[in-house]
Amino acid sequence: MAVVKPFCCIHPARGLEPKIAALPYDVYSREEARHAVEGKPLSFLNIDRPETLFGPEQDMYAQEVYEAARMRLQNMQADGSFVKEESPVYYIYELTMDGRSQTGIVGCASIDDYERQVIRKHENTRAEKEEDRIRHVDACGAQTGPIFLAYRSHGTIRDIVKTVKTSEPEFSFETEDGIRHAGWKISDGVLQKELEKAFLQVGNVYIADGHHRTASAVKVGQKRRFQYPEYDGTEAFNYFLSVLFPDDELMIMDYNRVVKDLNGLSMEHFLSEVSEKFETFLIKGPEKPERKGQIVMYLHGYWFRLMMRPEYIRDDPVEGLDVAYLQRELLNPVLGIRDPRTDKRIDFVGGIRGIEELKRRADDDMEVAFAMYPTSIQELFAVADAGLLMPPKSTWFEPKLRSGLFIHEI
Repeated sequence: MAVVKPFCCIHPARGLEPKIAALPYDVYSREEARHAVEGKPLSFLNIDRPETLFGPEQDMYAQEVYEAARMRLQNMQADGSFVKEESPVYYIYELTMDGRSQTGIVGCASIDDYERQVIRKHENTRAEKEEDRIRHVDACGAQTGPIFLAYRSHGTIRDIVKTVKTSEPEFSFETEDGIRHAGWKISDGVLQKELEKAFLQVGNVYIADGHHRTASAVKVGQKRRFQYPEYDGTEAFNYFLSVLFPDDELMIMDYNRVVKDLNGLSMEHFLSEVSEKFETFLIKGPEKPERKGQIVMYLHGYWFRLMMRPEYIRDDPVEGLDVAYLQRELLNPVLGIRDPRTDKRIDFVGGIRGIEELKRRADDDMEVAFAMYPTSIQELFAVADAGLLMPPKSTWFEPKLRSGLFIHEI
């Protein structure tokens, strides 16, 4: 039973959505963020990454940086760039990429559901990354980036979405990467109650992307509860901003690996080791893996198709993942990558960059590349339902939600 509430949404004034909306804060390096806001004074990245408002020498974690985010948000509300709904609403948020659409419900999920594991995770979080967002949310008094949640498709929710989308959207625009974003408001009280009741029937929901933002929002909520011990559970800080998508509309892309060297092995010795754990086939050129259990490898100008050997496959939600097989049977014992979270010899390439990016990296600053078959949403659910954690960099979701379109004030 997942609690998903409407909220008094802060959003861009009509027509300003294309100028304000920005990719999530964590897809940019510091230098990339600085370049991304050049000539874009309304970009929400100036709030999500407020160090862009300072010189490059500024400590990006200094308190004045978070205060600058708060002031920029307040000023944009004062000058009318952002407006706030007078009554609670849901939004429908549709993203269309390459002719394929996915549609989510924008609402607020419960921090109690997270703590009770009604909202389930599949990744661990790092305290230092949490701390940045805790301070950001605390300073701004608002959650500025929605959490990407997934749920098992539900007929009532699907019917409500279909009905609402027959009307004209509140906004519709295309971003520089060719993705169309559209939003519809649900202010009708009857529809809101139907939607809230339907989410109580979906069972568990799952964090698809945004584990650190979720943990940070929950900890700020807990801090507010300590500050206001007379809270009754209805206060805004008891909930966090989310966009919830049905599982049958989501696309997980491949998350690929590139490794710096062969751990002192010759090419011949390395290929011999690979053949111990994979059926290995030389292929004519680049191709993507066609099914689970298949990996494509690029090495020294050659492409190989690797098929996992059945005797090494494990029937386990985590160990049965393709990324886990590669790590367990090859990256660790052969290439010496024992902890992919910290080892500087491995890097990860999102599938959105294409297989040619793997070749470029292996020819440039790496030596060998592995193209993976995408992890499925059902595999993600299975890991989370078992209370387990995925290996790092197992999923890459596209398209990315834009920040700045919906803000939850706490």
